[in-house]
Amino acid sequence: MSTNFPDDEVTIIQEPRLWRDERWTAQVIKNEDDEGWAVAMTLHGEAEPALVGPWTMGRDKKNPKPLDTAAFNTLVKTASEVLRRHEQQLHAQLHKSLKLDTPDGRLEILLDIVPDEDNPYATMTARDAQGEQVAQVRVPANFKFNEANAAKWVENGFQRP
Repeated sequence: MSTNFPDDEVTIIQEPRLWRDERWTAQVIKNEDDEGWAVAMTLHGEAEPALVGPWTMGRDKKNPKPLDTAAFNTLVKTASEVLRRHEQQLHAQLHKSLKLDTPDGRLEILLDIVPDEDNPYATMTARDAQGEQVAQVRVPANFKFNEANAAKWVENGFQRP
């Protein structure tokens, strides 16, 4: 289901199987894996749903329970949390740090990965106890970032590993 709207105009919809507000669309769909129903939550502008989960059967045990305000609000909260966790996980994968004790004092070593499709790379940075940048070097995106390699970098005068 595409949720791209011309000129960012969004029509508010509140139907039994389709709810849409300014940011989210909830669509109740037939579950392809079994005889039940599922609900897909899609953030406007995104091609894929942020959340797809089971949906409750209605009283007739054939059709889905209709969407309502409370259910939609709960789905929005859940889908937003899924996106937030995904963003936090991605941030943790792309930005790593460790502390390193050296003869000149404690350093924080940071690795920031730039996931460019054509030329991914990473930047390794050393900061002193005051947060001042001591050194920075570009490394491959798949650089093995650990305490031993960071210490070797510092010992070698911050030369490119």
